[in-house]
Amino acid sequence: PRRFGMFATVPVPDVEGSLREIEYALDVLKADGIGFMTSYGDKWLGDPAFTPVFEELNRRRAVVYTHPTTPACCARLVRGVPPSTIEFATDTTRTIASLLFGGTATRFRDIRFIFSHGGGTMPFLTGRFIRLAADSKEAAARLPNGPVPELRRFHYELAQAAHPMALAALLKLVPVSQVLLG
Repeated sequence: PRRFGMFATVPVPDVEGSLREIEYALDVLKADGIGFMTSYGDKWLGDPAFTPVFEELNRRRAVVYTHPTTPACCARLVRGVPPSTIEFATDTTRTIASLLFGGTATRFRDIRFIFSHGGGTMPFLTGRFIRLAADSKEAAARLPNGPVPELRRFHYELAQAAHPMALAALLKLVPVSQVLLG
Protein backbone atom coordinates (compact mmCIF):
# COMPACT_ATOMS: atom_id res chain seq x y z
CA PRO A 1 0.00 0.00 0.00
CA ARG A 2 2.89 2.42 0.50
CA ARG A 3 4.35 1.74 -2.95
CA PHE A 4 1.38 1.05 -5.20
CA GLY A 5 -2.02 2.61 -5.63
CA MET A 6 -5.17 1.58 -7.41
CA PHE A 7 -7.79 3.23 -9.58
CA ALA A 8 -11.06 1.36 -9.95
CA THR A 9 -12.88 1.37 -13.24
CA VAL A 10 -16.64 1.76 -13.29
CA PRO A 11 -19.27 1.00 -15.97
CA VAL A 12 -19.87 4.66 -16.86
CA PRO A 13 -22.69 4.25 -19.40
CA ASP A 14 -24.60 2.50 -16.59
CA VAL A 15 -24.95 5.44 -14.20
CA GLU A 16 -26.64 3.52 -11.38
CA GLY A 17 -24.09 0.72 -11.66
CA SER A 18 -21.29 3.30 -11.62
CA LEU A 19 -22.61 4.86 -8.43
CA ARG A 20 -22.67 1.45 -6.73
CA GLU A 21 -19.15 0.66 -7.95
CA ILE A 22 -17.79 4.04 -6.82
CA GLU A 23 -19.13 3.35 -3.32
CA TYR A 24 -17.67 -0.17 -3.29
CA ALA A 25 -14.32 0.84 -4.80
CA LEU A 26 -13.70 3.81 -2.52
CA ASP A 27 -15.31 2.56 0.72
CA VAL A 28 -14.58 -1.18 0.64
CA LEU A 29 -11.56 -1.60 -1.63
CA LYS A 30 -10.05 1.73 -0.52
CA ALA A 31 -9.11 2.62 -4.11
CA ASP A 32 -7.12 5.81 -4.58
CA GLY A 33 -9.47 7.02 -7.28
CA ILE A 34 -11.64 6.14 -10.23
CA GLY A 35 -10.41 5.42 -13.76
CA PHE A 36 -12.38 6.30 -16.87
CA MET A 37 -11.89 5.98 -20.58
CA THR A 38 -12.13 9.27 -22.46
CA SER A 39 -15.29 8.28 -24.31
CA TYR A 40 -18.07 5.73 -24.25
CA GLY A 41 -19.80 5.21 -27.58
CA ASP A 42 -20.80 8.70 -28.70
CA LYS A 43 -20.42 10.33 -25.27
CA TRP A 44 -17.43 12.03 -23.67
CA LEU A 45 -17.05 12.59 -19.93
CA GLY A 46 -18.72 16.01 -19.91
CA ASP A 47 -21.96 14.58 -21.29
CA PRO A 48 -24.96 15.48 -19.08
CA ALA A 49 -25.87 11.77 -18.86
CA PHE A 50 -22.88 11.34 -16.53
CA THR A 51 -23.77 14.22 -14.17
CA PRO A 52 -24.88 11.94 -11.26
CA VAL A 53 -21.52 10.16 -11.42
CA PHE A 54 -19.61 13.44 -11.23
CA GLU A 55 -21.86 14.72 -8.44
CA GLU A 56 -20.87 11.70 -6.36
CA LEU A 57 -17.19 11.97 -7.25
CA ASN A 58 -17.23 15.66 -6.36
CA ARG A 59 -18.94 14.93 -3.03
CA ARG A 60 -16.15 12.46 -2.28
CA ARG A 61 -13.39 14.80 -3.53
CA ALA A 62 -12.23 11.92 -5.69
CA VAL A 63 -9.25 11.58 -7.97
CA VAL A 64 -10.35 10.75 -11.52
CA TYR A 65 -7.83 9.33 -13.97
CA THR A 66 -8.67 9.17 -17.67
CA HIS A 67 -7.10 7.06 -20.35
CA PRO A 68 -7.87 7.47 -24.04
CA THR A 69 -9.62 5.02 -26.26
CA THR A 70 -10.59 4.85 -29.90
CA PRO A 71 -13.86 6.78 -30.11
CA ALA A 72 -16.80 5.31 -32.00
CA CYS A 73 -16.51 8.10 -34.56
CA CYS A 74 -12.95 7.63 -35.58
CA ALA A 75 -11.58 4.11 -35.95
CA ARG A 76 -9.57 3.34 -39.11
CA LEU A 77 -9.65 6.87 -40.53
CA VAL A 78 -6.16 6.87 -42.06
CA ARG A 79 -4.96 3.70 -43.71
CA GLY A 80 -1.79 2.40 -42.09
CA VAL A 81 -2.07 4.70 -39.05
CA PRO A 82 -3.50 2.95 -35.99
CA PRO A 83 -5.93 4.90 -33.79
CA SER A 84 -3.38 5.03 -30.96
CA THR A 85 -1.15 7.24 -33.11
CA ILE A 86 -3.63 10.10 -33.57
CA GLU A 87 -7.01 9.31 -32.06
CA PHE A 88 -5.91 8.62 -28.48
CA ALA A 89 -4.46 12.12 -28.11
CA THR A 90 -7.43 13.64 -29.90
CA ASP A 91 -9.96 11.75 -27.78
CA THR A 92 -8.26 13.00 -24.63
CA THR A 93 -8.70 16.54 -25.95
CA ARG A 94 -12.34 15.86 -26.84
CA THR A 95 -13.11 14.73 -23.30
CA ILE A 96 -11.29 17.74 -21.80
CA ALA A 97 -13.31 20.02 -24.11
CA SER A 98 -16.54 18.28 -23.08
CA LEU A 99 -15.72 18.77 -19.40
CA LEU A 100 -14.89 22.45 -19.97
CA PHE A 101 -17.61 23.51 -22.37
CA GLY A 102 -20.27 21.25 -20.86
CA GLY A 103 -19.72 22.93 -17.47
CA THR A 104 -18.60 19.81 -15.57
CA ALA A 105 -15.17 21.26 -14.75
CA THR A 106 -16.57 24.41 -13.14
CA ARG A 107 -19.50 22.72 -11.37
CA PHE A 108 -17.47 19.94 -9.78
CA ARG A 109 -14.37 21.70 -8.52
CA ASP A 110 -13.52 19.11 -5.88
CA ILE A 111 -12.71 16.39 -8.41
CA ARG A 112 -9.00 16.08 -9.07
CA PHE A 113 -8.68 15.15 -12.75
CA ILE A 114 -5.61 13.43 -14.23
CA PHE A 115 -5.35 13.21 -18.01
CA SER A 116 -3.05 10.79 -19.78
CA HIS A 117 -0.34 11.56 -22.29
CA GLY A 118 0.15 15.23 -21.41
CA GLY A 119 -3.48 16.08 -22.14
CA GLY A 120 -3.30 14.87 -25.72
CA THR A 121 -3.56 17.69 -28.25
CA MET A 122 -5.06 20.06 -25.67
CA PRO A 123 -1.92 22.21 -25.15
CA PHE A 124 -1.78 22.88 -28.88
CA LEU A 125 -5.51 23.69 -29.06
CA THR A 126 -5.72 25.90 -25.97
CA GLY A 127 -5.79 29.04 -28.11
CA ARG A 128 -8.88 27.74 -29.88
CA PHE A 129 -10.51 26.96 -26.53
CA ILE A 130 -9.81 30.53 -25.41
CA ARG A 131 -11.37 31.96 -28.58
CA LEU A 132 -14.45 29.75 -28.26
CA ALA A 133 -14.96 30.84 -24.66
CA ALA A 134 -14.65 34.49 -25.72
CA ASP A 135 -16.87 34.21 -28.80
CA SER A 136 -19.69 32.05 -27.44
CA LYS A 137 -22.12 33.34 -24.80
CA GLU A 138 -22.93 29.76 -23.81
CA ALA A 139 -19.24 28.88 -23.38
CA ALA A 140 -18.56 32.12 -21.51
CA ALA A 141 -21.40 31.34 -19.09
CA ARG A 142 -19.95 27.90 -18.36
CA LEU A 143 -16.38 29.19 -18.13
CA PRO A 144 -16.69 32.64 -16.55
CA ASN A 145 -12.91 32.92 -16.14
CA GLY A 146 -12.14 31.23 -19.45
CA PRO A 147 -10.70 27.76 -19.97
CA VAL A 148 -7.12 28.38 -18.83
CA PRO A 149 -7.75 28.44 -15.05
CA GLU A 150 -9.62 25.13 -15.36
CA LEU A 151 -6.88 23.59 -17.49
CA ARG A 152 -4.30 24.68 -14.93
CA ARG A 153 -6.21 22.90 -12.15
CA PHE A 154 -6.01 19.55 -13.93
CA HIS A 155 -3.08 17.16 -13.67
CA TYR A 156 -1.36 15.60 -16.67
CA GLU A 157 0.74 12.47 -16.72
CA LEU A 158 3.58 12.13 -19.20
CA ALA A 159 3.46 8.60 -20.62
CA GLN A 160 4.08 9.01 -24.37
CA ALA A 161 4.37 12.78 -23.91
CA ALA A 162 7.81 12.97 -22.30
CA HIS A 163 9.51 14.37 -25.37
CA PRO A 164 10.67 17.96 -25.92
CA MET A 165 7.84 19.14 -28.17
CA ALA A 166 4.90 17.86 -26.10
CA LEU A 167 6.50 18.73 -22.79
CA ALA A 168 7.35 22.28 -23.89
CA ALA A 169 3.75 22.92 -24.96
CA LEU A 170 2.32 21.48 -21.75
CA LEU A 171 4.71 23.44 -19.51
CA LYS A 172 3.73 26.69 -21.23
CA LEU A 173 0.23 26.05 -19.90
CA VAL A 174 0.64 24.40 -16.50
CA PRO A 175 3.20 24.54 -13.71
CA VAL A 176 5.36 21.50 -13.14
CA SER A 177 3.30 20.81 -9.98
CA GLN A 178 0.47 19.66 -12.27
CA VAL A 179 2.65 17.23 -14.23
CA LEU A 180 2.95 13.60 -13.15
CA LEU A 181 5.45 11.00 -14.23
CA GLY A 182 3.27 8.05 -15.08
